Amino acid sequence: MVPLNWYIVLSAIVFSIGVFGFLSRRNLIIIFMSIELMLNSVNISLVAFSHYLQSMRGQMLVFFVITVAAAEAAIGLAILIAFYRNKPTVKVDEINLLKG
Repeated sequence: MVPLNWYIVLSAIVFSIGVFGFLSRRNLIIIFMSIELMLNSVNISLVAFSHYLQSMRGQMLVFFVITVAAAEAAIGLAILIAFYRNKPTVKVDEINLLKG
């Protein structure tokens, strides 16, 4: 049986990769992928603690997190397509539609 510490370390590594990708990249698609990595790392830790505590609460909460992640991906992709139609770029630095 794998100890709880390994799951928490894996979750921390995946979350760190997501934070690094979010802060260092300027492409909107990679930023959304980094947010998904962070949400999945939270799911890993929720399932690990749920299994460790012999409770189903964490595993049920994972379904809500997956639902929020799917909604975030759908809305983010819709916004990305709307931006791309107005200005054909996906770089965050070049999108200045809200400037007056």
